[in-house]
Amino acid sequence: MNILTQKFTTKHDTAPFSKIKNDDFLPAFQEGITSAKAEIDAIVNNTEAPTFENTIEAMSFSGEMLDRASSIFFNLHSAETNDEIQKIAQEVSPLLSEFGNDVRLNAELFEKVKAVYDKKDSLDLTTEQQTLLDKTYKSFSRNGANLPEGKKTKLREIDKELSKLSLEFGENVLAETHAFHLHITDEKDLSGLPEGVIEAAQEIAKSMEKEGWVFTLDYPSYIPFMTYADNRELRKKMALAFGAKGFQNNEHDNQEIVLQIVKLRYGRAQLLGYKSHADFVLEERMAENPEKVKSFSNDLLEKAKPAAQKEFEQLTAFAKEIDGIDELQKWDSAYYSEKLKQKLFNLDDEKLKPYFQLEKVLNGAFTIAGKLYGITFEEVQDIDKYHKDVTTYEVKDENGNLVAVFYADFFPRKGKRNGAWMTSYKPQYIKDGVNERPHVSIVCNFTKPTETKPSLLTFNEVTTLFHEFGHALHGMLANTTYPNLSGTSVYWDFVELPSQVMENWCYEPEALELFAHHYKTDEMIPMEYIKKIKESASFQEGMATLRQLSFGMLDMGWHSLDPSSITDVKTFETEQFANTQLYPDVAENAMSTAFSHIFQGGYSSGYYSYKWAEVLDADTFELFQEKGIFDTATATAFKENILSKGGTEHPMTLYKRFRGQEPKPEALLKRAGLL
Repeated sequence: MNILTQKFTTKHDTAPFSKIKNDDFLPAFQEGITSAKAEIDAIVNNTEAPTFENTIEAMSFSGEMLDRASSIFFNLHSAETNDEIQKIAQEVSPLLSEFGNDVRLNAELFEKVKAVYDKKDSLDLTTEQQTLLDKTYKSFSRNGANLPEGKKTKLREIDKELSKLSLEFGENVLAETHAFHLHITDEKDLSGLPEGVIEAAQEIAKSMEKEGWVFTLDYPSYIPFMTYADNRELRKKMALAFGAKGFQNNEHDNQEIVLQIVKLRYGRAQLLGYKSHADFVLEERMAENPEKVKSFSNDLLEKAKPAAQKEFEQLTAFAKEIDGIDELQKWDSAYYSEKLKQKLFNLDDEKLKPYFQLEKVLNGAFTIAGKLYGITFEEVQDIDKYHKDVTTYEVKDENGNLVAVFYADFFPRKGKRNGAWMTSYKPQYIKDGVNERPHVSIVCNFTKPTETKPSLLTFNEVTTLFHEFGHALHGMLANTTYPNLSGTSVYWDFVELPSQVMENWCYEPEALELFAHHYKTDEMIPMEYIKKIKESASFQEGMATLRQLSFGMLDMGWHSLDPSSITDVKTFETEQFANTQLYPDVAENAMSTAFSHIFQGGYSSGYYSYKWAEVLDADTFELFQEKGIFDTATATAFKENILSKGGTEHPMTLYKRFRGQEPKPEALLKRAGLL
């Protein structure tokens, strides 16, 4: 009996991780696809006239077993992978892509959907039902349902190839991340590094059965090394290794894969009648088209560039003054920025870290969510987990009703990809009168506790935790009927609003005093530190904005142009960066070959949305600042109009209902000190 194909008999219907074996996955996918196909066939073969209920709604609730197995499998593929899981992923990805196309290119099914869509004005539908109908129709029309047979076959081939290539891309990046480590045996090479960083490096060395200290390309190891190590040559060595991922002409090289992916995406868009992949993607975004994204980006660039150049000149002069550096290189960036920040604000992460113990920060996020949205988090031991480091919580409302199940997974390990993300194991939806509550997870890579210290976060990690927690709230507070409109199932350039707005609380004294207490003495973080955190929030914001814009522009470069004449990844990339470049180029490095957001994740033609959502979040938080950062009425309005609504209406409609107006970029420019 395969546990993944049965109804779970666990508490709150949670995933029975400890009972799932790798051998269960492939058969579960096969059975899930068979069962989902049967549900689709039942819709197609229904002899009654197509209605919203027997066609659109039935489709929305179909494929539950397959969705569950998929979410469990692919979440493990990111957070707890191994060779076996990677091999299974290579097998199931084409099956899933094929199944998706079987549905979207099913002519009889489309005919039924179209029949309902064509009479939508005469149907008495709720706003959410109208959105679902529209979305369902577009999922066909935007994926080739109106194409002649020959072109449909071509589309299937492209999709199968794309799903295989993006998996391969990600596996190459992971392999390259693990292939390199810096092994230090001479203590003087540790000069400048904080004691906690040295201790962590010693533990990594121990785990590899090596003497001395080991630094890896995982963020919690890489970033502190680049920020504090005095040895410039070793910083260079690390930076070159980090920037060369997928760009080393070896078995894990991604250059050819990048070119294939962009050409296939372009071909797919052309097949569907769009000018480019970006035109195709942006039709379903707040930004609507590439022109709008480019003018939005150029507008910000114009405002940020003078500030960025000034900041860069200041940093260059500072490095020359203290160390006689004639030309700043990329591997000097974090190091001298940190030193300059300490000089200007007398504030460094090492001073702050003792006040940011992971458990306390997490409880702070819980308390803030409680004050804003009236929910509580209680750690429970009787929910199964996929790794011993994971903690599990029941989230409840004021009346003790279950709101969500929450999983938190904070430490790096082999088999877990870099970065931080939020995901879900089960969506929220309402069926047969029951409001099924979601199972939501956040995954980060923070420094592990050591023998002498708990996990202490840098301020940047504090904002990362709040960011992912904001996404989690969007998932947890969802309250919609249909699973595919629930929680974070919103336009991609809207999805970062709940996460980015949460980061604002990290800078507010009233919020900090809830959780920023010294891990040894429990003394609250000194007010002068809080003042400095606030003052330094816009430190080098011009350079940071330029950097974010450069990634978005590279993404638009790859996806808004005809890529057929591009033969060299590096040359193309250099052209795209011309307008935003501050540091000298590094010939051995490329960004695109490890740009997982756009070649493995879902951000292709969407990287601009971080900045786009920053405008929304600054505009939103301005209201909280006017009314009070724990103002219940504002929080309730945000919860009811944004967080609970998912993708049930156009995001601009939801936003204006909450804010009473369209968002203004001034709030962002003011906060970033760029006005």
